[in-house]
Amino acid sequence: MTFDDMKEKITPANPSREASPNRGSSVPQLEAIPKPCKPLRQWQKEANIDRNAQIKLTKLVHMRYQHPNLDEITTFLRDFGMTVAKKADGKRWYAGYGEDAYVYYAQEGEKKFLGGTFEVESYEELSKAAKVPGASAIEEVTDAPGGGYMVTLHDPEGFPINLLHGQTKKQAGPFPEVLTTNYEHDKPRVARFQRFKPGPAAVHKLGHYGLCVRDFQAQMQWYTRTFNIVPTDFLYVDADDEGNQDTKKDVAIFAHIDLGPHYTDHHTIFLSSNPTSHVHHCSFEVHDFDTQNLGHEWLAQKGYKSVWGVGRHILGSQLFDYWWDINGNMIEHYADGDLVNEETPVGWGEAGDESLAVWGPEVPGWFLD
Repeated sequence: MTFDDMKEKITPANPSREASPNRGSSVPQLEAIPKPCKPLRQWQKEANIDRNAQIKLTKLVHMRYQHPNLDEITTFLRDFGMTVAKKADGKRWYAGYGEDAYVYYAQEGEKKFLGGTFEVESYEELSKAAKVPGASAIEEVTDAPGGGYMVTLHDPEGFPINLLHGQTKKQAGPFPEVLTTNYEHDKPRVARFQRFKPGPAAVHKLGHYGLCVRDFQAQMQWYTRTFNIVPTDFLYVDADDEGNQDTKKDVAIFAHIDLGPHYTDHHTIFLSSNPTSHVHHCSFEVHDFDTQNLGHEWLAQKGYKSVWGVGRHILGSQLFDYWWDINGNMIEHYADGDLVNEETPVGWGEAGDESLAVWGPEVPGWFLD
């Protein structure tokens, strides 16, 4: 861009008008949710979903991957902010500082996605899952921290999803300090100075993961019928490029676990239409903005490859930071995400790069490929 081009770009059409300053607001969900929107229970009724038939999930607890070299992935995951919970021959378990016994499991072998793992409400729900066509038998988890019982299912495109019950939780902590912040007229931090120690961004818990799928409708219906997984937001495209409401085609979903009146993360799983089926990323919660930026600098100094971040998402509101692990799997730190429940309407927003972030580096053109 030449100087004249830059000057033309920044010269206001009306020089007498000042630019409005930026601002941030924590607004009520009904104001923030994309329009159109509709009540969750109405969406389920129109979709003929039998809530009693669903396998009841309670939370997402850990990811499972296969890696060629466990020592190398262990080094990366430590730099990413996890600690080694247990080692066994050809297996590793990694923990955060939350109550879950571990948040990531790795076994030795050719690079492979082994699925996300959800806790279920009861052993009866695990038995229900074992009756789904193609499901594994209920197996006792004898070697992993916390133990428990597990069933593995596969969705219509072959992605595994693991269900766990009976795992013993660990003692959570230590928790980072919630920093006191000074503002223009509210300055509670008196005679205390902000100081930070460089290092990895300690992981608290697993928040969500995303899948790129060929048949979006079939995948979306399988997840929302088989489990108490419900849409928070849909993304759509205009099928006829005319903007007619009846031609809008859903191409992605941010979905959360339906816990009724109890609040939960804005999304626990993400599905996006794609020419190929593959895992997109998994995402882990960290403490706050400073933690996230210090973690970003730590990973950069270690020579790992950044994907996108740090920035702030629109849907979900999370502060995000995406990286490649050493084997080409995308993994994310996030902080400050939205919470939703059954009173949160289902929203529809237009798909596109502009729907992904309110600020941050420019999104890579291939990000959702």
